[in-house]
Amino acid sequence: MTRSAPRNASFPSLALVSLLLVAGCKSASAPTPENLTKGISKFLADHPDCLYKTALRFPYETSDAKEIKQLDTLVASKLLNKGTEPAIHITRYTVSDYGQKSAPRFCYGFRHVAGIESFTPPVKAADGFNESKVTYRYTLQDVPVWAKDEDVQKAYPDMAKAIADPSPATLTMAQTGVGWQIPD
Repeated sequence: MTRSAPRNASFPSLALVSLLLVAGCKSASAPTPENLTKGISKFLADHPDCLYKTALRFPYETSDAKEIKQLDTLVASKLLNKGTEPAIHITRYTVSDYGQKSAPRFCYGFRHVAGIESFTPPVKAADGFNESKVTYRYTLQDVPVWAKDEDVQKAYPDMAKAIADPSPATLTMAQTGVGWQIPD
């Protein structure tokens, strides 16, 4: 005796296909605020905001008056030690024990995405990836005490502005198979 499958046996497979289609619409590569936030957050976790884009090499020597004034605020904050060489008109800075965790770029916090303001429709770039310009709002987290010092903030006005009133930032993001990423 052969048994035939009940008529509604295809219902579970139809439900599974429907579920997969719905799940596919929420893929990591879709240009949604949630996916863009994930990509930006992953990038920002490894890219703190710092006083210097490139690392200073210590001992650091300078005779530039503006730079000396800036670095002297880091001396007052106990991040650097200062020495002078009057015969050759230079000031030499070395990293203090306290400054070891901040040097050589003197990072003052990590951006945390507060929201996506806008993004352009994805457009195929020269490298073959779809790209979108994304504007996001952020707050700075893990700001060290020295970065909140009034004299340091006067010497480094860009840092002071970033801490007090971060404005929206814009990044170009690339659509990949594993989600949205910031290209190198």
